[in-house]
Amino acid sequence: MSMATKRQAGWLLIGAIGVVFGDIGTSPLYALQAIFGVSGLALTSSDIQGTISLILWSITLIVTVKYVSLLMRVNNHGEGGIMALVGLARQTNLSKRRTLWLTLIGFLGISLFYGDGIITPAISVLSAVEGTKLVFPAAAPFVVPLALVILTGLFALQARGTGTIGKLFGPIMILWFVVSALGGLGQIINHPFILNSLLPTTAFSFIFEHPVQSFIAMGAVILAITGAEALYADMGHFGRTPIKRAWLWLIFPALTLTYLGQGALVSVHPEAITSAYFLLFPDWLHLPVIILATLATLIASQAIISGVFSLTWQAMQLGFLPRLNVQHTSRYEFGQVYIPFLNWIMFALVIAIVIAFASSKNLAAMFGLAVSGTLAIDTILLLFIMRKIWHQSYAVIIITGFILLGLELLFFASSSLKFIHGAWVPAVVAVVGFTILSTWYKGHEIIKRERIKMEGTLVGFVAKLHRTRIPRTKGHAVYLGHHAGNAPMALHATLDQLHELHELVVVVTVNTTDAAHVPEHSRAIFDELGHPDDGISHVTLKFGYKDIPNVPRALEIARDKSPEINFDPYTATYFTSIAQPVVVHNHRMSKWRKLLYIFMDRNANNTSSYFKLPLDRTVEMSSFVEL
Repeated sequence: MSMATKRQAGWLLIGAIGVVFGDIGTSPLYALQAIFGVSGLALTSSDIQGTISLILWSITLIVTVKYVSLLMRVNNHGEGGIMALVGLARQTNLSKRRTLWLTLIGFLGISLFYGDGIITPAISVLSAVEGTKLVFPAAAPFVVPLALVILTGLFALQARGTGTIGKLFGPIMILWFVVSALGGLGQIINHPFILNSLLPTTAFSFIFEHPVQSFIAMGAVILAITGAEALYADMGHFGRTPIKRAWLWLIFPALTLTYLGQGALVSVHPEAITSAYFLLFPDWLHLPVIILATLATLIASQAIISGVFSLTWQAMQLGFLPRLNVQHTSRYEFGQVYIPFLNWIMFALVIAIVIAFASSKNLAAMFGLAVSGTLAIDTILLLFIMRKIWHQSYAVIIITGFILLGLELLFFASSSLKFIHGAWVPAVVAVVGFTILSTWYKGHEIIKRERIKMEGTLVGFVAKLHRTRIPRTKGHAVYLGHHAGNAPMALHATLDQLHELHELVVVVTVNTTDAAHVPEHSRAIFDELGHPDDGISHVTLKFGYKDIPNVPRALEIARDKSPEINFDPYTATYFTSIAQPVVVHNHRMSKWRKLLYIFMDRNANNTSSYFKLPLDRTVEMSSFVEL
C-alpha cells in the first residue's frame, strides 16, 4: 500500500468515526439512567451487572454480528441503508405484488427513521446540557432554554452544509471515545468485579431471575444501540473497511469500557445513577467533559439530520415522495444535501418535544419504538436478500431470524409498553410518514397509468408524423418524457395546437435506477425510431438514486456518443409535460388520499428546477389527468 493510499485510508477512518458513530457514541449519557428509571430494578450489584451484560451483548449481537458482519456485506453498488436494501430487493425479478409489499416495508422503515431523526437531537443535546447541574446546581431552571438555543443554532446552520465543520468531527469524536474509555477504565480498575458483566451467563441469569423486569428493561436497553443503522447507511461515503475498523478498534472497546465503568460506579454509589456518565470523572474535569459531551451530541444530531435529508432525497429520486426543493451543499461529495422545508418541520417538532418532555429521562421513553422498528425492518429485508441473492438455506435463515429478529421484536414489544409515556410520538410520526409515502406512491402509479394511455407510443407518433406534412421551425427542442417508448404529452400538444415542430427534436426519458450511482459516460442510451430523416430521436438518461439529475449536463456529455445531438444543450428549447390531477369518482383510492396527493403535487418542486433545465428556455405544458 502506497503512502498516499495509507493517508487516504487514515482520513476515511477518521471521517467515519466523526460522522457514523455520533449517535451510538453518545448513548452512555442517558441509557443506564433510562433503564433503571423504567424497569423497577433495584440498584444492587447483581442487578447492575446483569443490566450491563444485557447492554453489552445487545450491542454485540445487533451491531457487531448483524450490521458489521452481515449487513455490511450487502451493498447496492457500494451503498447501504434501507433504500439500498429496498433497491436490491426490487432487482430480484419479483412479481408486482411482492415488489409492492417490499416497497411498503421500506416505506415503514423510512417513516420510523424520521421518528429517530426527530428524537435524537432532542435527547442528545438535552442529556449533555443536563450535566451543567453538576457544576452549577443553580443552573437547573436554564437547562431547557439552553438546549433550545443550541438546537435553534444547529438547525439554522443546516443550510451551510457540513463540509467545513465536518473536518472537525473526526478528531472531536476520537477525543470523546478516548475520554469515555479512560473514565470507565478508572472505575473498572477500582472495582474489577464488574467484569463479570462480560460473560453471557450473567445476562441469562439476570433474565431468569427477573423475567418481567428484564423484559421491561429491554425497551430502554435499546437506547445503547441507537445509531446502529448509521453504520450501514453511511457505508457509501466511507466504505465497509474504515467503518468496520473504526468499530472494532475504537468504538466497541470504548463503549464497553464506558458501560462497565458506569456499572462499577453505580454498584458502589447507587446515587450516581442520575449522572452516571459525568460522575465517572473527578470534579475538576466535569466542566470540560460537559463541553466535550455537548460537542459530541451536536455531531450526533448533525449526522442524524443529514441522514434524514439524504434518505428523503433518495426517496424523491425513486418517485416515493414529491420533489421538494433540494440544495446540494458540497461540490465534491454526493449525498450532502439540505432540504429547507424538511429542516424547519424537524426543527418545530424537536423544539416541541423538548418543551413538552423537558428532560432526557422523559424523552427516553419514546426512543425505543422508532429504533427497534427500524432494526426489525432491516433484518426482514436482510433475510429476504439472504434467500434471494445469497441463496442461503431455509435453516440458516430461520436460525438467523430467530436470533436477530427475535431480539429486535423483543425490543419492540418492550418499547410498546411505554406508548402512553411518549412512545406515541415516533408512532404518530411513522404513521404520518407512511401515509404520505404510500399515498404519493399509489397516486403516482395511477397518474402514470393514465399518462401512458394518453401518450401512445413514440414510434407510432413518428410514423404518423412521417405521413403528415408539418411545418418545421429552425432550432432544437428537447421534450422531457416520463415513460420510455412513449410520446410526451407536450409533444402531442405542440403538434395538435401549434401545428409545427422544431427541425431537430430530442425526446429525453429520465430513468432513476435502483442503483445508487450511474457513471456519467454510461447514462445515455439511444433508441432507433425507424425514421431517422424526420429529425426526431430518443435518448434515455439513467441516473442513480443518489445522483443529481442534470439533463443539460448529461446531454452535453452524450454529444460525443451520437451525431443526433449536434447542438448545445444549454441553448435548446425544453418542453415539459405537466399532469394536473383532477378528482373523479372511482374506487382507485379514497377521496381524502386523492386530495392529499393533489396537495403534495401542487406544492412539489417543478420539473424544470428538478432536472436543472434553463428556466428562460423552458416551456411547461399542462394536461388534465383523472385521479
